[in-house]
Amino acid sequence: MFVGEYRHNLDEKGRLTIPSSWRPDHSDPDANLFLALPSPDGYITVYPPKKIAQLEESIAQISLGDREGQQAVEELMARAHSFSCDKQGRINLNQKLIDFGGIEKGAVLLGKLSTFSIYSESRYTGLQDRAPGDPEAQASVFKRFNL
Repeated sequence: MFVGEYRHNLDEKGRLTIPSSWRPDHSDPDANLFLALPSPDGYITVYPPKKIAQLEESIAQISLGDREGQQAVEELMARAHSFSCDKQGRINLNQKLIDFGGIEKGAVLLGKLSTFSIYSESRYTGLQDRAPGDPEAQASVFKRFNL
């Protein structure tokens, strides 16, 4: 489960430490494969194995004759990156995703329960500087999800 907000720096090799509570069990190699995808909003979304399996099922449903769907998958997966977490809890994002996310040194990792997102510090600060969300709109969203 991915919850909370954490701030970490990229090291000189482009590695980012993830919180210890988010790290996989290294005794199960299948639990140590992550997929990072660029988000249209300029951050990186990281999917653990369980969500990768769900994504694979969804993509498998796209007909070969659905050119628009196939093209969207091709474009997304061309920018994707799969990786594992080392025993020190570090992940190594590729340069394409680091550039896409605008991550220079500092990064903010934000848990979203079944996935987590990686923001550049400046992009995340910009989001935090916005006015807080409308309480009625938030209540409506919570209600949709039975929260």
